[in-house]
Amino acid sequence: MTEKIPIEVAYALPDRQRILDIEITAETTMLMAAQQSGIDEVFPEIDWATVKMGVFGREERSPETRLLHPGDRIEIYRPLTMSPMELRRVRAAAQAE
Repeated sequence: MTEKIPIEVAYALPDRQRILDIEITAETTMLMAAQQSGIDEVFPEIDWATVKMGVFGREERSPETRLLHPGDRIEIYRPLTMSPMELRRVRAAAQAE
């Protein structure tokens, strides 16, 4: 029998978020687990070919090979709408007014 481990898969938009608790086999990669969670049925804009992911706030460069540990939380990151530098400029301009 293959050991099952509990993990979470999380995705958030500015107005809503979803955190799914799932169980996976110990040999499941980060990308496979995220796909198996079905979170893309709730958020169809997720593109598995280009999406960035991390575990507990640390981006993972190889989600297709990264194995998970019990209790890990996969975070699926959405693309930035504005670079952090541009956002600082906008905020500084708003405060100057």
